[in-house]
Amino acid sequence: MPTLERLDSVHVLDLGDGENRFHPDWLTEVNALLDEVAKGDGPRALVTAATGKFWSNGLDLEWLFEHPDEFAAYGARVHALLARVLSFPFVTVAALQGHTFAAGAMLSLAHDFRVMRADRGFWCLPEADINIPFTPGMSALIQARLTPQTAHEAMVTARRFGGEEAHARQIVDSAVAESEVRGAAIALAEAHAAKAGPTLETIKTRMYASVLAALSDF
Repeated sequence: MPTLERLDSVHVLDLGDGENRFHPDWLTEVNALLDEVAKGDGPRALVTAATGKFWSNGLDLEWLFEHPDEFAAYGARVHALLARVLSFPFVTVAALQGHTFAAGAMLSLAHDFRVMRADRGFWCLPEADINIPFTPGMSALIQARLTPQTAHEAMVTARRFGGEEAHARQIVDSAVAESEVRGAAIALAEAHAAKAGPTLETIKTRMYASVLAALSDF
């Protein structure tokens, strides 16, 4: 399950050591830990990391297929998490040490910055291959955070991007050795911790007003 650690001004949220799919209990725990971060004051920033082979594989499709009557409520919770991270009043950095797929990839895009492992692991939006269309809110988020060419290719072809290519295509901000991913993300977050506060929140909510509106409508 997710855990939270504070390193001076940087909060490190570790999503877990499994596939870190968005099970309802996982969503509850992540939001509870984000509540802890949000309650603080003064300089602060967030690094969202993970342990093991995966950063996140996105939606918990097995649970969802077993609970089809809860699709709307579940989808709204996923959208709410994406919107929350996108508009946080402090700088957020995703430390992608492993595979980052589907809604997990979208969650990474909701962060201000992304640091990815260079040599192994993929960033991918596989929806075209698994026959699950993007919601309007998800589409808006992806298109707001990627260049038009990269968003089109990622969404239409379900291409898997390794770290170096993800950096070249501006999906991530840097690609580094596995041993450096978390440290580089923490250093980046710490450099911007003093920006935390209502001004940054206002900047983000105005910058992504149309995306936040789309995510709120599920």
